[in-house]
Amino acid sequence: MTGRDLAMELGLEVDETRSPYTVLAVKGEIDVYSAPRLREKLVELVSQGHRQIVVDLEGVDFLDSTGLGVLVGGLKRLRSHDGELSIVCSQSRILKVFEITGLTTVFQLSPTIEEATAG
Repeated sequence: MTGRDLAMELGLEVDETRSPYTVLAVKGEIDVYSAPRLREKLVELVSQGHRQIVVDLEGVDFLDSTGLGVLVGGLKRLRSHDGELSIVCSQSRILKVFEITGLTTVFQLSPTIEEATAG
């Protein structure tokens, strides 16, 4: 399997039914090959005026430093537009990446979409 094949496996699904929150459900692996697609989607959502974005990582199997960089970049982009990016994740192996890097103090992490969008 090539990097291009892996990038194509990244699933991105937008749910706009939880206004004012926009939920971006991510499925697959977020790595150097697939992270650009996630970055493009976040930029697109911000450009469309979405300011409260919840990134649901429950369907993510793997997250590397490139993916973390994309999430931090998305957070910075949103904050520059008076917005916020929060993360939904209950998987210990993904949460551990946030803990090791100290990003648990940067992102609002929630175990469920309901909790992340509770206001």
